[in-house]
Amino acid sequence: MNNNKIERLKNKFNITEADIEYVREAGKLLTEHLPEFIDEWYVWLNKQEEFSQFFGSNASNLIQVQKQQFFHWQGFFAANINDDYVKSRRYIGQVHASIGLPNDIYFAGMTMSSQLLSNMLRNIKPMPANVGDMVDALTRHIFLDTYLVMDEIASIKNTKLLDSHKSMMEMSTPITPIWEGILLLPLLGILDSSRSQDIMNKSLSKITEDRTKVFILDISGVAAIDTAVANQLIKITKATQLMGCEAIISGISPAIARTIVELGVNTGEIKTTSTLRDAFEIALKLINVQIVK
Repeated sequence: MNNNKIERLKNKFNITEADIEYVREAGKLLTEHLPEFIDEWYVWLNKQEEFSQFFGSNASNLIQVQKQQFFHWQGFFAANINDDYVKSRRYIGQVHASIGLPNDIYFAGMTMSSQLLSNMLRNIKPMPANVGDMVDALTRHIFLDTYLVMDEIASIKNTKLLDSHKSMMEMSTPITPIWEGILLLPLLGILDSSRSQDIMNKSLSKITEDRTKVFILDISGVAAIDTAVANQLIKITKATQLMGCEAIISGISPAIARTIVELGVNTGEIKTTSTLRDAFEIALKLINVQIVK
């Protein structure tokens, strides 16, 4: 992350150079109280159901995490918001994502941290004259930290969802050779523009690879047909025809036939059948294979 991005990040949370100095000043006042703050924070955490889930009876792990928290807050009060600082906060997000920490307990924990630290500042004797400014700066800084962690968690979850969606797309597009020169693609579930594009790309690649003569697109397992889906199916079959491959759409139910007519979708010269068996018989004829009964 370059300096411009760092500055934009600070501006989003209204963190000024004065705020950074206030945080550092608060750090000088609170450093000796950090062990007390961490102890109080874990007293609160111990009352939450997530405590036993993530720590259980592992006392050594708890001690290690508490030590890491001490160094974490030291870095926080140093308030050097730079590339390393952002990376360290995003790493926390990676750790939390890996253990499946719920978002609500993380938000609650950061809120409790803000409350405890603010109360400690206000209870320092004598009370600093600018304690209100320090508390405001501290709160904005904690908001920034919380955002960086949660943004990393969200990014990791989105990546996993995309990977999962990609895997499902691959599994749900089983283009299968059923005879030499004949490919079958049975479609299941819901079609959208993204999936339709993926189907077209894979179908055309497979047609080229196998030098396919007939491509059967079976839609008996498609959940619903609307104008967009129908037009996408027509585009797929017309694209296969441009590759020199005959296309057949099978699995046209009475309901789907009525829908296509009502929607006014032009199927042109594309061959359609109500059953996969009929489509297979047509495909065999197209490649000059005689069926002997």
